[in-house]
Amino acid sequence: MDDELLQRAAGLPEITLAPGDTVVREGEAGEGLWVLVSGALQITKAGVVINSITRPGAAIGEISLLLDSAYSATVVASEPSIVRFAADGRAFLMSDPAITRLIAVGLAERLNFVTTYLADLKHQYGDSPGLAMVSEVLGHLAHRQGAPARPGSAREPNPDY
Repeated sequence: MDDELLQRAAGLPEITLAPGDTVVREGEAGEGLWVLVSGALQITKAGVVINSITRPGAAIGEISLLLDSAYSATVVASEPSIVRFAADGRAFLMSDPAITRLIAVGLAERLNFVTTYLADLKHQYGDSPGLAMVSEVLGHLAHRQGAPARPGSAREPNPDY
């Protein structure tokens, strides 16, 4: 799937990134979409590292475009990297239904991973202190509709664990 998105982005200009170069910054608005050609990108949310992207063809900025919102995370090159850049990400998404489908499949895979991970936590640790909210999170993910999600957490700021 990622290879196919990389191929469909072949006509986009390429940008070479040095380690430490920022692709997108959490909270900032933007219209672009990036597709990783090579290298590694580190994703942080609220200052916490949450992932590293190394698969050529991975998209960056798609959530912001689809939700018409600010970037939800900061993405920084962690090694020399090359990305293809669509300055008008929405136009790129709309240029070919296959591109939109590939983005949707990528997002569905990530959602499946997160819900599977949360279900595994619930299975392993049950309602242990600090993890009792897993059932609620799974329920919200499974039945998510309506107003856009708000960033943050309603958890206890100073739990006993």
